[in-house]
Amino acid sequence: MPSRLHLRRLRRLAAFGAAAAAALALSGCGGSSDASTNAGGSGKSSGGGAKTQLTLVGYSTPKKAYDALTAGFAHSSAGKGVGFSSSFGASGAQSRAVDSGQPADVVAFSTTPDMTRLVKDKIVAAGWDANADKGFSSDSVVVFVVRKGNPKHITSWDQLIQKGTDVITPNPSTSGSARWNILAGYGAELKEGKSPAQALAYVKTLLTKNVSVQDSSASSALQTFTSGKGDVLLDYESDAIAAEKAGDKISYVIPKQTILIQTPIAVTAKASHPTQAKAFLQYQWSPAGQTIWAQQGYRPVLASVAKRFASKFPIPKQLFTIDSLGGWTKVKSEFFDPTTGSITKIEEAAGVPVASS
Repeated sequence: MPSRLHLRRLRRLAAFGAAAAAALALSGCGGSSDASTNAGGSGKSSGGGAKTQLTLVGYSTPKKAYDALTAGFAHSSAGKGVGFSSSFGASGAQSRAVDSGQPADVVAFSTTPDMTRLVKDKIVAAGWDANADKGFSSDSVVVFVVRKGNPKHITSWDQLIQKGTDVITPNPSTSGSARWNILAGYGAELKEGKSPAQALAYVKTLLTKNVSVQDSSASSALQTFTSGKGDVLLDYESDAIAAEKAGDKISYVIPKQTILIQTPIAVTAKASHPTQAKAFLQYQWSPAGQTIWAQQGYRPVLASVAKRFASKFPIPKQLFTIDSLGGWTKVKSEFFDPTTGSITKIEEAAGVPVASS
């Protein structure tokens, strides 16, 4: 009879294989059908009669937020006559697709390295982050999504590695959310006074002993959890808020120690309509746009709007940033390098498929 670990690995392989096939289908197709594909499985195109069509390529989680933002922009003076076709999926896969030629006027990712990949290949200008918000569209934090009422009373990172706790998180080789989740757990251990080696050992235990499924994206992982699998899901706060609003039988816990998620957005260097694309970015940074972000469960980066929604988004007691871990360049090399990264090696040893970084 196969061991529990073997069965868990088979489940991981099956989930990853299905997601990889979907990602290949997305990046392999071309033209308008590619631009109108989204994580929900059906084509999405707003403003079909618009004179100007912009293509938005983004990570999966904020699809509904971008639907609201593009609709709001269309009703603004700058957005009059502008429509959007959109593609949403795992952040790393979306970044690689654009890098391989998928058309995009606006790109929005979960992590900065997914943007810098395009900067390196001159698809996005080097000064994409030269504004007051450093190119970040909105913020979030890593939370614990649990069953309604939190029946297992899960409130701390240490509880996630207890025997019998089943954790769901995406695969860090494809998902930006997964990388944020891993870094949140690693940084939380540091905040508790653990050494880097001890913090990495914690992550290894979590991934190899307690995580049972690693889907390709945060959206897929949420679907796995809401379908009944797992005791706790590591996810964006915004995802948890949306799931509660949709009536899913979940609750969420903001742990004492967690990481600030900062998500980048930019106009591509070869945008077909750069003036309108830049106007959209300015709109989503405006009070109106940032209010939409907040209403959709994301922490506004505009201080005046953040102040209005302060009660909705409590500040965790020990909130830390990627910079406190050395910044994305260091973190990506140390943890997620496809050959030498410590997390990559942990995943490979556990039999989890890893994609190129």
